[in-house]
Amino acid sequence: QVQLVESGGGLVQPGGSLTLSCAASGIKLEHYAVGWFRQAPGKEREWVSCTPVSSTYGSVMYGDSVKGRFTISRDNAKNQFYLQMNNLNSDDSASYICATMLSAWCNYERVEFRGQGTQVIVSH
Repeated sequence: QVQLVESGGGLVQPGGSLTLSCAASGIKLEHYAVGWFRQAPGKEREWVSCTPVSSTYGSVMYGDSVKGRFTISRDNAKNQFYLQMNNLNSDDSASYICATMLSAWCNYERVEFRGQGTQVIVSH
């Protein structure tokens, strides 16, 4: 059974930083592109970032709203991947959900597995 479990969310002040983690079991992440999307109440799902298996399969992708502030990374040995978020603002408040793709390259139309989400609240 495949499970993706996010951690690292919480309350942070504007301008602050958080690092989210996604731990996988039942699947070897090294074979798949992985990424994060977020969902805020009343807003559409927004893809935040995706990283392919390697540069052979394309580039790391970031949504326009997070470019330059967020960094996605992966540790295949630990079977985990991460999202480093800097200079957070209120628009970043959302449930952050990690996901794997059905391919080695990033393809947001081919999500295979997803976690339950971890809440990020950016507020004073």
